[in-house]
Amino acid sequence: MVNMGENEWLNGYLEAILDVGSGKNGKRGDAGESGRKSGRKKVDDEIYEMMMGMEEDKGEKVFSPRKYFVEEVVNSFDEADLHRTWIKVIATRNSRLRNNRLENMCWRIWHLARRKKQIAWDAAQKLAKWRFEREKGRNDAAQDLSELSEGDKDKGDSNKTDAITRISRIHSDTQIWPDDKSRQLYIVLISLHGLVRGENMELGRDSDTGGQVKYVVELARALANMESVHRVDLLTRQITSPDVDSTYGEPIEMLSCPSDGFGTCGAYIVRIPCGPPQKYIPKESLWPYVPEFIDGALGHIVNMARALGEQVNGGKAAWPYVIHGHYADAGEVAARLSAVLNVPTVITGHSLGRNKLEQLVKQGRLSREDINATFKITRRIEAEELGLDCAEMVVTSTRQEIEEQWGLYDGFDIQLERKLRIRRRRGVSCLGRCMPRMVVIPPGMDFSSVVEQASLDSDGDLKSMIGSDRIHKRPIPQIWSEIMRFFTNPHKPMILALSRPDPKKNVTTLLKAFGECQPLRELANLTLILGNRDDIDDMSSSSSSVLTTVLMLIDKYDLYGQVAYPKHHKQPQVPEIYRLAAKTKGVFINPALVEPFGLTLIEAAAYGLPIVATKNGGPVDILKALSNGVLVDPHDQKAISDALLKLVADKNLWQDCRKNGLKNIHKFSWPEHCRNYLSYVEHCRKYHPNNHLSVMSIPEEPPSESLLGIEDLSLKFSFDVDVKAIGKLDSAANHQQKIIDILLQKTTCNGKSVNIYGPGRRQWLYVIAVDGSTCETLPTIIKNVMQVSGSKSGQIGIVLLTGLSLEETKEMLGSYFSQVKLEDFDVLVCSSGSEVCYPWRDLVADEGYESHIEYRWPGENVKSMVMRLAKIENNTTENDDMKLSQYCSRCCYSYSVKQGAKTVKMEDLRQRLRMRGLRCNLVYTHAASRLNVVPLFASRIQALRYLSVKWSIDLSKVIIFMGERGDTDYEELLGGLHKTVILRDSEKNVNSDDGLKKDDIVISQDSMKVALAQGFGVDDISKALGCFGII
Repeated sequence: MVNMGENEWLNGYLEAILDVGSGKNGKRGDAGESGRKSGRKKVDDEIYEMMMGMEEDKGEKVFSPRKYFVEEVVNSFDEADLHRTWIKVIATRNSRLRNNRLENMCWRIWHLARRKKQIAWDAAQKLAKWRFEREKGRNDAAQDLSELSEGDKDKGDSNKTDAITRISRIHSDTQIWPDDKSRQLYIVLISLHGLVRGENMELGRDSDTGGQVKYVVELARALANMESVHRVDLLTRQITSPDVDSTYGEPIEMLSCPSDGFGTCGAYIVRIPCGPPQKYIPKESLWPYVPEFIDGALGHIVNMARALGEQVNGGKAAWPYVIHGHYADAGEVAARLSAVLNVPTVITGHSLGRNKLEQLVKQGRLSREDINATFKITRRIEAEELGLDCAEMVVTSTRQEIEEQWGLYDGFDIQLERKLRIRRRRGVSCLGRCMPRMVVIPPGMDFSSVVEQASLDSDGDLKSMIGSDRIHKRPIPQIWSEIMRFFTNPHKPMILALSRPDPKKNVTTLLKAFGECQPLRELANLTLILGNRDDIDDMSSSSSSVLTTVLMLIDKYDLYGQVAYPKHHKQPQVPEIYRLAAKTKGVFINPALVEPFGLTLIEAAAYGLPIVATKNGGPVDILKALSNGVLVDPHDQKAISDALLKLVADKNLWQDCRKNGLKNIHKFSWPEHCRNYLSYVEHCRKYHPNNHLSVMSIPEEPPSESLLGIEDLSLKFSFDVDVKAIGKLDSAANHQQKIIDILLQKTTCNGKSVNIYGPGRRQWLYVIAVDGSTCETLPTIIKNVMQVSGSKSGQIGIVLLTGLSLEETKEMLGSYFSQVKLEDFDVLVCSSGSEVCYPWRDLVADEGYESHIEYRWPGENVKSMVMRLAKIENNTTENDDMKLSQYCSRCCYSYSVKQGAKTVKMEDLRQRLRMRGLRCNLVYTHAASRLNVVPLFASRIQALRYLSVKWSIDLSKVIIFMGERGDTDYEELLGGLHKTVILRDSEKNVNSDDGLKKDDIVISQDSMKVALAQGFGVDDISKALGCFGII
């Protein structure tokens, strides 16, 4: 039986929607019937668009009463009520247009409610499936790791629950960071999006320029002030748009420089060009330009490492101590740079994509497809997963962030991470599995201004400062006057709440608690600092709804003279607001439904204010450290009012909380933050391999083609030539002479000069990365590219990037020996980037590259696992669709996929491997007939970046020849600083299968870097290169 009261409310809401529409768009008087019909049609269209989730996409900021009523209907009433109302309207239908519109609108809202329920059901099903896979992965890992000793098993099980409820601030075997000037560390921070500068930060200008910008700038300054840190670079995007200040276009901005420093020490903002320079791009649209930023950042770091090496490291490159990415986009950049430079990676999420997706799905306004189209959420989540794959450490602000946010990701399992950490600490093999270490390091604060201001106002209460007989002649701050004008008695203790006017901040519950507690109203005043506003109607719908409710509640409880709600305040005035509350012996409250961290709580404590805070999220850790307040249930009005009354009424308790806060506040200072941060990084570096990457010095001028300088030039990079080529040697002198003889023999052929390999000689690299071509086509393409290089062959190096194994490449080129020879290549990058070999050194593998990619490579532990998971995917007892091929190598397991078989989706296979702690890179090649499983840090584009660093070749001097389609790593080769020539009709369509496509891959089509060749003939290639001004 439907409650009649509820039906009356429902009918009232539906009528209100029509009335709002008529008032806004209807025409009266002289408008005429046609005008009224046109207005009604417009209202119906707007209602439909709003219900379909389109109104927010338009970016409208005005308050919409119609939207408010529709949301009330959808969220407050069951679809059965809507259906009954619709039936009732149909039954009472008459010729009046209003009834017809009511019927139509009721039908639409009913379907909206059903759609919302369906979205919620789909989300629940997907979450249940994910949890099932997570549990299955956890059990598989536990079974594989069961070889722990019984003592270890007991310890692991006993800590299973403890891992969730207790996370130590400092690891037991982590030593506190010592200040040591002799270390001279170089640290790189990355924050890609938003407007980043050191002074006059435009916080709140847009959603991309907020707390993260302030955090990374202050972190850079604080780290640079540590004795052992020589230089900190904060990398961000360079913006020269006329829509923003010109300071954002400056390549370098100094943040700080110690007075006793030397050289290039200090903290700097370094702005890297990427994307359209004249355009300010929001973070959701930056993804196509991330590869370009990676290449630019790599160039800067290499140059800086070389310069710092000359200053502080005896001429040896001084690589970064750590690369720290902030947010998903910078996390991906840090992961890629780490793979090239072999430097530890740290990431900080700030806000996470899966958490945002979950919230948006719960709202039910948009489907997953619409959410992804608007926010590029799939691309963001994959970047966060990649960050987890590569990171040594993840910095969080609270335990809640670890358990409830990072716990949603495939790449992190708190129970499995605990087990792996125990095994690693005890020297037991983890069987190729790894998990990043989650650490809680609260953001720091600069308390110097707080101490200075406190010393100025240490004497005198509020009465002595604002009374007519006040002792102090200093004028009171303007914001004090603005607040106190609301109060009948401004001397009463002030309860202060400071937040955005957001429903999640739960200000309305606080106001109800205050209004319904008469003793609290008699004892204290309430101040609500809810952002800045000129006109509530001009604000976003959520903000205007909160502020409207606040005003209604003030009127309902008759709180005039007891509640202050100023319209404006400036950021520099916030400390004065805290001081006013402290002068009145007031209390600060944060009643948010969930508070990820709670920076305002620390700020308030620094000014001596006791605090009342939500028990959900970061405040739990803060109050545990400060011992200066009370935690409350944000939904319990009585608990909120009781806590406030207790602190305000009991002066001894107020004084104790104040003293505890001031005594413990140093735990949240920047020096404390940096000491903890560097201690954790030092601990993580114990398990990270050392960096052996050397950078070749750039010659002052290109050497001639003669052999006069061969001894000086070539020996310094090829002294370790394979012994097989020169036989046994008796002495170092003979060794050197034999090398020269071999190179001399290779320089002439029938009296003609032959290309001599020499890193540092090459001014350009021509990279052939044509995938899926037949054996007849690829050698022809290679021959034509080499022919185009022509007379400049001494300046142009030829590189082959292929998904073929080294053996297959040798067989293919050997079959067409007359067209292409192995010796014609500078480098062969085979097996989807897992093998780098030098033909000029008898195909010797690059040991430095191997040491890079072997880190976190599961090796044999993943070989059978892939087959097992593929069988799960196909749901068969006999897995004949995928078999291990004969073309496997040390760092590549290659699986043949049966022709016509349903191909395993890479995303599902990668997810299952991540859930088991196995980090790999998966590539379909050979027209989707083969799956290559290679190390996480191995890929064709990463191999190219590695070579550019090792040989000191600018990536803008690299040209990649590709087909129109290719292997599943094809998209990775398209972006970056290099130039691309796309050869038409050069290979089969590999990415046509929906099961192989990457979700939400966006490719930047920059005409200055991409040229299209109509074929793969010499003339076609030459014409395409002409677009770059090369030929």
